[in-house]
Amino acid sequence: MKNGLKKWRFLPLVAAMAFILSGCGEPFLSTLQPAGEVAQKQFNLMMLSVAIMVLVIIVVAIVYVIAVTKFRRSKLGEDFIPKQVEGSHRLEVIWTVIPIILLLILAVPTVALTFELGDQSGMEAEDEEGNREALVVDVRANLYWWEFAYPDQGIVTAQDLVVPTDQNVYFNVIASDVKHSFWIPAVGGKIDTNVDNMNTFYLNFDGEKAEEANNLFYGKCAELCGPSHALMDFKVQTMSQEDFDSWVASMQEVAEAEQEFENETIARGAELYNDNQLGCIGCHAVDPTQQIGTSRGPNMANFGERSYTAGILDNEDSDEVREENIKNWIRNSAELKPGNQMPVYNEDDLSDEDLDALTEYLMSLKVFSE
Repeated sequence: MKNGLKKWRFLPLVAAMAFILSGCGEPFLSTLQPAGEVAQKQFNLMMLSVAIMVLVIIVVAIVYVIAVTKFRRSKLGEDFIPKQVEGSHRLEVIWTVIPIILLLILAVPTVALTFELGDQSGMEAEDEEGNREALVVDVRANLYWWEFAYPDQGIVTAQDLVVPTDQNVYFNVIASDVKHSFWIPAVGGKIDTNVDNMNTFYLNFDGEKAEEANNLFYGKCAELCGPSHALMDFKVQTMSQEDFDSWVASMQEVAEAEQEFENETIARGAELYNDNQLGCIGCHAVDPTQQIGTSRGPNMANFGERSYTAGILDNEDSDEVREENIKNWIRNSAELKPGNQMPVYNEDDLSDEDLDALTEYLMSLKVFSE
């Protein structure tokens, strides 16, 4: 009776694990809900692997049950000796050939898909006018933030990757400091970002699946890179090709436009931002065409319309929440994301009044939304 109770005491643990794992099924994050051609092919290959493994487990379980039930000593007697099959050529052929067949079933599509997804020739395809046809994004991983540069468009953003749907988007990935790994779980497998060499791959963002995810996917660093590895997040905003072209044009116009301020508070915030003593401008450009690949901190050109502050503080509820997130980050960046390079500004460095002005200025940095 006691042994029976001991076995059943694990049931609540299993139920709790099932409950927790069920939270992994969100469309913006789950690898089990592929949101693009690449992710779908990788998902299909994973399902093939699972099917083969389950088949093997079922066959082994059946053989085990038959052996246990049919050849029990209590049923056949202590002196019963089963038929000896040692040296059976037929059985040796069977248990040699079947695993080979299973390996071939798995290996052939795996190798074929590896070559298919590794084909980067589309990156350099050009139209009749000599312009590159595909969108290429240069990804640079840093402790603990991401930079996304668009070399053909001459613009850069950070933390929020913006891409059009239903076409291949090619990525050149590299790291500035230590090894990271670029991963958008719902859209495709990860790829390492190394310091010494650049890796390339492509993804395809499905338009219908993107709508289900509210056009916002979550990206992660999949390589243990330091104390804030788990907080090195970025977001992916998806849109139609038409909207993407408008976004690019807006970013380029912002670079050429003269800065105007809606009120004196924002102007005061801009003054603080450009104050060398405070140091913001030393690390963060507000021009989307500057410091590409060399910036010490994220480019702030579209900071006021990012879905998350620092990739981890959710801004989606309201402007009031966004405002609090920005202030919280400036005051407590070391606590919120340990090991990052952002200095902490306490009341002695930045008064509450100046913090309000600086926050309002940062919230005004928008290129594609009101």
